[in-house]
Amino acid sequence: MFRKKECVAMLLAGGQGSRLYALTEKTAKPAVPFGGKYRIIDFPLSNCVNSGVDTVGVLTQYQPLVLNEYIGNGLPWDLDRAYGGVKILPPYQGKKGADWYKGTANAIYQNLEFIDRYDPDYVLILSGDHIYKMDYSKMLEYHKKMGADCTIAVIDVPLKEASRFGIMSAYDDGRIFKFSEKPKEPDSTKASMGIYIFSKECLFRYLKADAEDPTSSNDFGKNIIPTMLNAGEKMYAYPFVGYWKDVGTITSLWEANMDLLGSDPVLKLNDEEWRIYARHEPHAPQYVGENAVIDNSSITEGCEIYGTVRNSVLGSNVKVMKGAVVSDSVILEDVVIGENAQVQYSIIDHGSTIGARAKIGSTRKKAKGITVIGSCIPVADDTVIGDNKMISEVSDIEKEAE
Repeated sequence: MFRKKECVAMLLAGGQGSRLYALTEKTAKPAVPFGGKYRIIDFPLSNCVNSGVDTVGVLTQYQPLVLNEYIGNGLPWDLDRAYGGVKILPPYQGKKGADWYKGTANAIYQNLEFIDRYDPDYVLILSGDHIYKMDYSKMLEYHKKMGADCTIAVIDVPLKEASRFGIMSAYDDGRIFKFSEKPKEPDSTKASMGIYIFSKECLFRYLKADAEDPTSSNDFGKNIIPTMLNAGEKMYAYPFVGYWKDVGTITSLWEANMDLLGSDPVLKLNDEEWRIYARHEPHAPQYVGENAVIDNSSITEGCEIYGTVRNSVLGSNVKVMKGAVVSDSVILEDVVIGENAQVQYSIIDHGSTIGARAKIGSTRKKAKGITVIGSCIPVADDTVIGDNKMISEVSDIEKEAE
């Protein structure tokens, strides 16, 4: 017999991440590397354990292999528990047949049995594609204090950006009276962070009703939240203040990596009071050559730098050869930048090789966009790939040359 848990977290990690293009062709978005030695999913998992939430269901679907291997038994996040801990929840064959998760709400609905086995009073629902540090226990306290059926974490955004988000309009006491999904003319700047706390019985009731509605998209933002609001349920906006970034696009992922740099970075990951845990493999220390130049950059273990690295984030085992220049870029693990190559305003995925004298990305001081080289792609010597290009396979390089 399982002992009761006060709160169980459900982490939605099954999205395709199509706006990350080449970076998610073989990898689920939450498993995409970040900051040299982390992956995106490290942030919600670390937030859970730091907040005292020790039971987490991770709902996977698209390209789950890397993500499943990375999470393993949950040990790096102290979630290797005999009772609770982290559990991978893929779609499965049931009595009524097998079915892919149709939407965020349907994914939770298909796993009501997992939630119910811990008999929680509350269910915390999280997204697997955000970079932030947050104490969920404070949000839960707020939820209980307000006697809420549902509490939605919100962050204040500039009015000109509000149309990109689900926007909450709330009274002074925090009670939500209106929700608009990506409104053309927003009347509030309270943007949903995709973080919800539900009282369990209320959540189960609405998920079951939603599953029986053939016209529903089975989505929290499109269906569950509006339906609850229209029914007069007690729904509150929990204000979050701090760093939060949706890294669902190439530009936002690059920006979040750049936020780690500088003498006083916008995003600090060395806070011992709120550690971000990750599965680290042992690597040799960095080697910096006699004529190497490193300026305002993050260099992970195992790197060998013989050239110049400026304003960049390098993952483990990256080699920057003599005369090469890497600037304003994110280089994932096991990449080789050849002699006298130039890489600017780019993201280079793991295992790729940039040939000697190749030029990758924008040569401008401000790029039009970020150039991406997918995983394990050999870029030949003297190749030129310009601004804002997406290279998923070798044939894409040939098309660029035509």
